[in-house]
Amino acid sequence: MIASQFEYLKQYLKSQSGLVLSNEKQYLVESRLLPVARRHGLAGLAELVQAMQRPGATQVASDVVEAMTTNESFFFRDTTPFKHFRETMLPAMLKARADRRTIRIWCAAASTGQEPYSLAICLKEEAQKVGGFRVEILGTDLSGEVLDKAKNGIYSQFEVQRGLPIQMLLKYFTQKGDLWQIKPEIRSMVQWRRLNLLENFSTLGTFDILFCRNVLIYFDQTTKIDVLQRMARQLPNDGYLVLGAAETVVGLTDAFRPVPDHRGLYQTTVAGQTAGQSAFRARVAG
Repeated sequence: MIASQFEYLKQYLKSQSGLVLSNEKQYLVESRLLPVARRHGLAGLAELVQAMQRPGATQVASDVVEAMTTNESFFFRDTTPFKHFRETMLPAMLKARADRRTIRIWCAAASTGQEPYSLAICLKEEAQKVGGFRVEILGTDLSGEVLDKAKNGIYSQFEVQRGLPIQMLLKYFTQKGDLWQIKPEIRSMVQWRRLNLLENFSTLGTFDILFCRNVLIYFDQTTKIDVLQRMARQLPNDGYLVLGAAETVVGLTDAFRPVPDHRGLYQTTVAGQTAGQSAFRARVAG
């Protein structure tokens, strides 16, 4: 693959998924895209790039984006956010939403579903406290392939061993040969939708809690700012945002403030809500 072809791939992936690749990542591109080329009957990456540039080559281009998207996920990944969910976010929302008795949760970049299903299990474990509330969980991802797996809720022995306590495995999963499937009562708690965070997501409505972990690390600063500011408009002024351990809003936007002593947890600010409302009024006026 010559330099111009690699540059084309870099620019295409950034425009379609926000993924920023350095020149040192050419080995990663080759390892992930060579199987895509073979699957389409192409001799190598040079032919793959040529195929992407042909009019109407939507399937090839889509497969390239999916192959380059990192879909690492496991149950109760980094236990801290789930501790914050049980001990801070959920109690606060049960109190603040006592009148309407509805809580909405969005897991952006939900991958193969372990994160939203982990939240659903947390809610089942807190059933006495949540009783009488309708809790909606939405999982979205750029990749249709991983969402199909998430909907089925079927995982290998290796996948369920990563972060999932044995008592929860036996309680909420059914064994099917060498595989494990989440029981229907948990699967029914999560809705799925294919979504690109670079595109407009205002039609999703507002949420009380938003998990967007280990996504911003792949974006450049401009894209991070844009995504964060648009996410602030999807949350009320007491809404929560959960980021990954290596991510932060500091220095990017004043739409969120860190929750003291809660790593990775943020709440919307009045300034952020005002900015979001002003932007909405400007769009309507325009």
